[in-house]
Amino acid sequence: MDDYLRQTVFSDPGRLDIGGLPRDPAELARLARNLIIHRGECERLGYAVPEQRLHGDAESRYVGELLRILRERGDAPLTEARGPEGRFVGTCRDFALLHCSLLRATGTPARIRGGFATYFVAGFHECHWVSEYRLPDGSWRLVDPQVLHDSYDVPFDPLDVPRDRFLVAADVWRACREGRIDPRTCGFSPIEHLRGLWYVRARLMQDLAALNGVEPLPWDGWGPRQIMADADLTAEDLALADAVAAGEVARDDPRLAVPGTITSYTTYRGVRQVTLRSSPPA
Repeated sequence: MDDYLRQTVFSDPGRLDIGGLPRDPAELARLARNLIIHRGECERLGYAVPEQRLHGDAESRYVGELLRILRERGDAPLTEARGPEGRFVGTCRDFALLHCSLLRATGTPARIRGGFATYFVAGFHECHWVSEYRLPDGSWRLVDPQVLHDSYDVPFDPLDVPRDRFLVAADVWRACREGRIDPRTCGFSPIEHLRGLWYVRARLMQDLAALNGVEPLPWDGWGPRQIMADADLTAEDLALADAVAAGEVARDDPRLAVPGTITSYTTYRGVRQVTLRSSPPA
């Protein structure tokens, strides 16, 4: 079975009835767009998200929980568009993971990709997550379900994102190391200290984890040391990241394994330890 057709603990939708779902990747992307509101879209969509939802929804790292929350907010089929009040309040990662989950459930190999988008802030590489699915010819296509909304003015089709507009983390890491991208233009643009080579490294490790079946939240971290600034990076850290970006490290290398308990540097709830599920709920 194709690894990317198999659901992970994080993407598993549980007992989802897929009978009424479309199979077309584009239609599934629009479906995901209509079920989620990004917690930074309040002004864009003219909706004031209740504080509890703003703080809590995006901590629900499993698609099963996301769907449970949606059911609690309305019993309409997933194929029906919802108003903002009936949606899950998430992040780019949630749009991507829901789309990925639905693709896998309906027979299309898919995965989420962590990297940096050049289409949100001019001259900046904004941390971002998108989905990616396999075409019949074996190639992969990037999709950004989040920007499938009229309020986003992007100069390309969000259902086929160009590789020079969304760059996977490995490409950005190599470009930074080779001097083609300034690491200070990479990260989370609203907060100056969340930028730099250390941030690119973090996203590189998150993207690798997602490719290996552990789809993290954007603020998850793990490892023996806390690396929160470029000055924290050792020669060993740089060498390992270089090898990861070059595809020279085996997927089962123990140095890259995601432990059962990780650190969540969450925006609203503070830094905390989180034990990951080893299997989806029954």
